[in-house]
Amino acid sequence: MPKLTKRVVDAAEVREKDYVIWDDELPGFGLRVFKSGKRSYVLQYRAAGRSRRYSIGLHGIWTPDTARKEARVQLGKIAQGENPAEATQADRNAMTVSELAERYIEAMDAGLIMGKGGRPKRPSTIYVNKGQLRGHIIPLIG
Repeated sequence: MPKLTKRVVDAAEVREKDYVIWDDELPGFGLRVFKSGKRSYVLQYRAAGRSRRYSIGLHGIWTPDTARKEARVQLGKIAQGENPAEATQADRNAMTVSELAERYIEAMDAGLIMGKGGRPKRPSTIYVNKGQLRGHIIPLIG
């Protein structure tokens, strides 16, 4: 297999099934070519006795050289005991801003959120806060 360069990536043929072209220079680093023609850089490694595949990013956004540098960074983290695939999965399962805002609203309604001087928030303040959260923050970020 060749070293992954821009020329190799651009020359990769589209097939009926997805396949990976592995890099000679860096073990575990490769280019995944999808049947749709899309190309993505990947890193394959072993963690806890299982083979894992971590997607670095799409070709075009990443060049072969920048993807190789990122693969080296990730391999360094793997050598220290981290698992990038697990970290990505944990990020996907994390609480969203919308869920956090709804929990905050529930806590305000229950009188658990304190205002100035350690007193519960006034009903007018709660009304304004709900409007800000539901009218601006949740639609824009949520």
